[in-house]
Amino acid sequence: MTRVTPRILALASALALLTAGTARAQNITLPPGGANQKASVSQWIGLVEVNVTYNSPDVTAPNGDDRTGKIWGQLVPYGMANLGFGTCGAECPWRVGANENTVFTVSHDVEIEGQALAAGSYGIHMIPGEKEWTVVFSNNSTSWGSFFYTADEDALRVTVTPEKSAYTHWLSFEFIDRQPAEATVALRWENLQVPWTISVPNVNELYVDKIREELRDSPGFSHLSWAAAANFCIQNNIHLDEALTWAQAAVSAPFIGQEDFATLTTLALAQAANGKGEESTATVLKAAGHPTANANGIHQMGRQLIAQGQKQLALQVFQTSYDRFEGAWPTNVGMARGYSALGQFDKALDHARKALDQAPGEPNRQNIAGLIKKLEEGKDIN
Repeated sequence: MTRVTPRILALASALALLTAGTARAQNITLPPGGANQKASVSQWIGLVEVNVTYNSPDVTAPNGDDRTGKIWGQLVPYGMANLGFGTCGAECPWRVGANENTVFTVSHDVEIEGQALAAGSYGIHMIPGEKEWTVVFSNNSTSWGSFFYTADEDALRVTVTPEKSAYTHWLSFEFIDRQPAEATVALRWENLQVPWTISVPNVNELYVDKIREELRDSPGFSHLSWAAAANFCIQNNIHLDEALTWAQAAVSAPFIGQEDFATLTTLALAQAANGKGEESTATVLKAAGHPTANANGIHQMGRQLIAQGQKQLALQVFQTSYDRFEGAWPTNVGMARGYSALGQFDKALDHARKALDQAPGEPNRQNIAGLIKKLEEGKDIN
């Protein structure tokens, strides 16, 4: 039996390293170096997809030592460093993890900490500091570590502030804040986190571009799509002229238009948003009197008109509902709100008391009782 000597073990280790290098050159899939598992985290900001892919070391050293308190400024030095290999010399940033580049990918143009970054994939490097860090987005995203980093390939650098955080054993990236037009991603490791914000200044414009594209395809054969498109623009106060065109299509475009309470209401809103007040008033009244309208829908329309300051028109709408549905719930509530908006509290109180007798369920009764109390005190209930 052959005796395994230290010399044989050393030779075996050298052969293993050589084999690993050859295997990598031949694209053979092997476990990640140093057991630093690959990970990925994604987040959407509206239609924009953001992804960070990285290799994750842990706080414990390969020999089992606990490196807590020895990560920042020691294992990961502050400032640029000489890694003893590669071409970056003494100007090597941190690779932000282990093994291959940490890769940051965005599907659309964004802003990082208020600075523009085009859609694409970037290698992330960092220059740590005790009080501030520099996050580097390199146009080179296919390198191993930071050994061959060069500033000539920088797409963007931003300065951010590190923060204390709960202990994180495995280096991780996490989206710690998510808003409709921006998200904050943070590197977390040991007791530190380094956050930066990705924003999409034109997030609603991207939706409109997508809507335009979709209205030319199968969604464009439904009046519901045209109405939803118009409502999106109205709600966000953008492309109002286009919203009017889309709202008109929802009502009356050949083969797809459908005139009903919902599409007429959308058209009225689009007309008002485009300064066509008289046309909007006529459309509102047409919607309120349309066969597809119900008392609840008209009630919500009236409340919306009050919120917009169109108090007299709101009362007309509430009156239409009251007459059509013969005072059924919730038409008396509407009349009470309509008169209250105009300061006619006695008439409002009369309808509110009738509404109390009709109210379905205890929550509605309590709500109406509260409105009555305010009216008795001479206060507007809207």
